[in-house]
Amino acid sequence: MSDEVMVHRAGPGQIVVAPALDEIDRQIIEALGRDGRLSIRALADEVHISRANAYARVERLTNTGVITGFTVTVDPLRLGLATSAYVTLSLRQSSWRTLRKQLQAIPEIKHMALVGGDFDAILLVRAADNEGLRRLVLEKLQAIPEVLATRTALIFEDVGTL
Repeated sequence: MSDEVMVHRAGPGQIVVAPALDEIDRQIIEALGRDGRLSIRALADEVHISRANAYARVERLTNTGVITGFTVTVDPLRLGLATSAYVTLSLRQSSWRTLRKQLQAIPEIKHMALVGGDFDAILLVRAADNEGLRRLVLEKLQAIPEVLATRTALIFEDVGTL
């Protein structure tokens, strides 16, 4: 495996150094992405390496920040969240940093990203029903002074991560 790294700009003044990954590293990441509870033994068997090698690679991927955590995937319907939508936000200029903190405090927001294009941010939101979604958009999001406009797209079917 090469010690070369790729350098990417993450934002103004931010540089992220990405360690070079080989095919085995990528297979490990893919396997753990499918099942984060996979044992080292099962992982080693799946990617055809020794347990010691699998353990060392997972440790290295974790210590270098490639793997940032292990998580669980849940079914929103079984949590009582029957309505999902993407909400786009148009924002006042230079307000993202303060707005981001406010948005992180809203439990219905499951994912958010600052984007370029016709709008400034996009949110994945989940609510119990359409009334809950309406309250979220009209009473919470549109009440934030930095938010100039919102646009909501209901999700009819979520196929998950591909």
